Amino acid sequence: MMPKLKFSPRAIIFDMDGVIIDSMPYHFLAWYEALRAYGVRVSCFDVYAKEGENWEKTLKDLLIRAGIKPKASLLREIFLKRQKIFKSYFKRFIFKGADDFLRCLKNKGYILGLVTGSPSEEVSKILPAKILSLFDSLVAGNQVKRGKPHPEPYIKCAKSIGLKPSQCVVIENAPFGIESAKKAGMFCIALTTSLPKAYLKKADIVADNLTDIAGIIEGACKLSYR
Repeated sequence: MMPKLKFSPRAIIFDMDGVIIDSMPYHFLAWYEALRAYGVRVSCFDVYAKEGENWEKTLKDLLIRAGIKPKASLLREIFLKRQKIFKSYFKRFIFKGADDFLRCLKNKGYILGLVTGSPSEEVSKILPAKILSLFDSLVAGNQVKRGKPHPEPYIKCAKSIGLKPSQCVVIENAPFGIESAKKAGMFCIALTTSLPKAYLKKADIVADNLTDIAGIIEGACKLSYR
């Protein structure tokens, strides 16, 4: 049985990739193919574990690990290649029940936030307008100076909706996102949609999917999408 929250949050803040959109396999494929051309090999765990981080920091770290100097021109070249590959492969797949879950939370009076490492222009292309319109606040990767795992993205989201961090619950799927939420002073529920539980230990609660979360948050929406 999943534990229940011991407080009543006013806002539920979601990460996008791996939480609402099942996009992480495509992100891995894009990074894998782009970097392979430069002799750099990455595993899915290399990419998944750094999900939510600013792309430039991720790429720099991967190049340095491979013994390649991360010049600005090279970073841009690889990133543009990665973007092209991602667009060619990506097929939008919204996690089952996500749409209904968000709408139900909204109808029950919860404030909804979206905090993602993706640029704002990418968010508008990936998320259907009918889902994006449900969020009261969006904080994208290009709207902060310091991305995840720094707390700035979640702190900015809380400020934008006029709430204290202690009034918010974050739903994440990656270590850097969890760290960002916890440093911001927020309760965090992690989903095992991308990584196994062993990678998500810093979260307050670990669940398998959005269906489980319905039983964690008192008065939240019950789903039946097993």
